[in-house]
Amino acid sequence: MYKLIFPESYKKAEKKFFKKHSDLIDRYEKILKLLQINPFHPSLRLHKLNPPLDKFYSISLNMKYRVIIDFVIKNDEIIFLKIDIHDKAYK
Repeated sequence: MYKLIFPESYKKAEKKFFKKHSDLIDRYEKILKLLQINPFHPSLRLHKLNPPLDKFYSISLNMKYRVIIDFVIKNDEIIFLKIDIHDKAYK
């Protein structure tokens, strides 16, 4: 099992995101469970981002929204950084 870590800044962004997109909450909860068990499951579409974000990974909520994560395999930790529109640049 992987440990999911949600920094305070992510929790605030998550809350704001789901105020606008409450229809995605069930999908998000399923993704979190799956990510914790097997982050490499194909349905998560986990992939490394391109430069300048190439030290981060992304998983998809759907075709429009994604979660950007710092994925630290050596410690079996997954640190959540941002939840955002898929095409938006990480800032």
